[in-house]
Amino acid sequence: MSQQKALMLEKAKGPLVVSAAQPILKPGPGQLSVKVIAVALNPVDWKIQAWDVLLKEYPAILGLDIAGDVEEIGEGVEGFSRGDKVFCQGFFGNEMAGFQQYTLIPADIVGKIPSNIDYAQAATIPGAFTTAAISLFKAQPEGAGLNPTFDLDIKFAGRSAVIVGGSTSVGQYVIQLFKLLGYSTIIAYASAHHTDYLKSIGATHVIERGEVPVGSLAEAAKKIANAPIEIAYNAVGDKDSQAACIDAIIEGGQVPDVNPEVVENEDSKNGKRVFTIFATPHHPPHREFCRILWKTLPNLVQKGVIVPNRVEKLPNGLAGIDQGLQKLKANKVSGVKLVAFPQETA
Repeated sequence: MSQQKALMLEKAKGPLVVSAAQPILKPGPGQLSVKVIAVALNPVDWKIQAWDVLLKEYPAILGLDIAGDVEEIGEGVEGFSRGDKVFCQGFFGNEMAGFQQYTLIPADIVGKIPSNIDYAQAATIPGAFTTAAISLFKAQPEGAGLNPTFDLDIKFAGRSAVIVGGSTSVGQYVIQLFKLLGYSTIIAYASAHHTDYLKSIGATHVIERGEVPVGSLAEAAKKIANAPIEIAYNAVGDKDSQAACIDAIIEGGQVPDVNPEVVENEDSKNGKRVFTIFATPHHPPHREFCRILWKTLPNLVQKGVIVPNRVEKLPNGLAGIDQGLQKLKANKVSGVKLVAFPQETA
């Protein structure tokens, strides 16, 4: 069996080590083998390492946001050829993880990379876009129910929305999806130096974090909104941001929250629904929705309707990932997605 290099988390809360002796697995029925050209980093990667969450077995390979080339095609797969440039969302399991040179993925949740973006840009999209789309579009209880069938003709003209953490990877896609849905007022809360960029991707207003403290955000947003705010998205995930979102919306409104520890409880929020997001296409309740998503997404990117995150490239292939994760953990990344290139591993 051929071998590859992979970045291994050898034990719970242990170090990340590059291993040169991991097998390249053959795709099973319905799967693709993908040569990983670019992989994006996410906060969940360092949290798994630091907190020993989500994983049950070690040694483990992390990494969820993948872009690369189709290497081999499993039985029953149609519509792909060897060498196709593709992007997809990996999973918590070594065979489908991204911090390695080759990975497997179910073909029904893979998209072909549009010609107007490169591998690194493509790698910024899968996890954050899926999080935004599932939480906004999917029917309750998994999502806010704004567009469960991913129908591009559904519009919400005259509506207002708030995004706390507009410059985060998820926040940027939330802004773009509110724009796609036709929201008239899209209010982002972010640092001042992101203002022009966030407006370029769809925010109608940016409330600057340095000028308006989070405790005053709800009041400021209500003054801007052209209609009562029915949805406020917490892309930061801390308690103060959640409180601001709850204060901003009307009774019956919704707060999607990226914090996995959120417990949905309408009664305790005065009739305001707060819910967390488990946004992976590998989760059975999301699978059919994500099949539609992955058929639709490449065309939206090709047309410029959905714009990838800006990229900060990491050196040294898989060996450069640990330093990138430390930057994420120290909150030293803002407005960009860190991307590594496994094939460049020495």
